[in-house]
Amino acid sequence: MTMMTDDQPHFQGPATSSTRSTGRGALWTGRVLSGVALAALGIDASMKLLQLPEALKGTVELGYPASAVFTLGVIQLVCWVLYAIPRTAVLGAILWTGYFGGAVATHLRVQNPLFTHVLSGVYVALFIWGGLYLRRPQLRALFFSKTR
Repeated sequence: MTMMTDDQPHFQGPATSSTRSTGRGALWTGRVLSGVALAALGIDASMKLLQLPEALKGTVELGYPASAVFTLGVIQLVCWVLYAIPRTAVLGAILWTGYFGGAVATHLRVQNPLFTHVLSGVYVALFIWGGLYLRRPQLRALFFSKTR
């Protein structure tokens, strides 16, 4: 059994120029974007799993009980692992997107500033999906296929 990498096809889609290969620059840019997102999200999940005072304080300030912090950390860890494994990265990105939607709604509910807090989940989602988009020619084909 061989390990699939991001530059190997995972499924057969329409044979367009965007599905044939991923350029080295796009591939590495995608890996860097994904790596930055994974680093930031890993730190956040670790803080919640360890129930550090900063994580407890921030969660309580957003209106959630301190008892929710560990559960949030577990959810983040599951999303993190799924996104980090190439074969399940798309599922991980979808789950992260749902998590970020909750974060956006939470910050909006407590009337935090729009660009620094409310949209922070959107910014991280752009790194998650941008990294996948650049690493996966099949994902680009879903958006730009000439045969529909």
